[in-house]
Amino acid sequence: MARSMTGFARREARGDFGVLVWELRSVNHRYLDMSLRLPEELRALEGECRERIAAAVKRGKLDGQLRFEPAAGGRDSLQVDEARARAVGNAIAQVAGVIGATGSVNPAEVLRWPGVVQEPPLDVAAVGQTALKLLEQTLADLAAARGREGERTAAMLDERAAGITRIVAELKKRQGDMTAALRDKLRSRVEELKVQVDPQRLEQELVMLAQRLDVAEELDRLGSHLKEFSDTLKSGEAVGRRLDFLMQEFNREANTLGSKSQDAAVTQQVVDLKVLIEQMREQVQNLE
Repeated sequence: MARSMTGFARREARGDFGVLVWELRSVNHRYLDMSLRLPEELRALEGECRERIAAAVKRGKLDGQLRFEPAAGGRDSLQVDEARARAVGNAIAQVAGVIGATGSVNPAEVLRWPGVVQEPPLDVAAVGQTALKLLEQTLADLAAARGREGERTAAMLDERAAGITRIVAELKKRQGDMTAALRDKLRSRVEELKVQVDPQRLEQELVMLAQRLDVAEELDRLGSHLKEFSDTLKSGEAVGRRLDFLMQEFNREANTLGSKSQDAAVTQQVVDLKVLIEQMREQVQNLE
């Protein structure tokens, strides 16, 4: 089934490292336009993330964000090297005695000394693997959301395609009547003008005119386009571009039908046909 380009998905994972949250949002676009925001600690994952998203999403403007909140008591906690702090404090006191300074050692000064305060290192590899696994799950959710929207769009397209099928069938039934009406109209015009016309020549002109205004070929092509449209829509692939091209073909045949129309009722049906085609064209823009 065809997929829409519109969708949203959010997933989070919790562990000893803290919390990871992926959010993916996509809207319509002519091609894949990706924008990613990753925390500084996991910036090295961007290339891999882009590859995985591109493998799952073919078209659409996609905004992705990965948020990382370290666990409380983890990287947010400070580890003090007590031996080094003691040594720094003793050194400060010793220098104070040498220069004759008075006052106690300021603990804040000791904390600012390099190596006294240490942050436990982040296991980037482990957190990165969790983030990539979470991305795959979020992409699956996004695909499901886009699929559901695509099903709704496909249902609307099928409904309008059925309307085009009915119009094509009605026009095919009217072909004989249209030719007869054209013949009667031309004969009436000749009689109104009160001119002498060679019956054989008149018949030849009628045949030539009927050939120029014959719409059988256009109706057959519309029927062929309808079948291809249905087959493409059900293919389950990225079909948006192909369907957009077919809409151009539908329009071309409808315009030709309109130019050949010599009957008010037929002209109205052609107008209805164009309305359905335009509605389909708008919906096709939403498909991947």
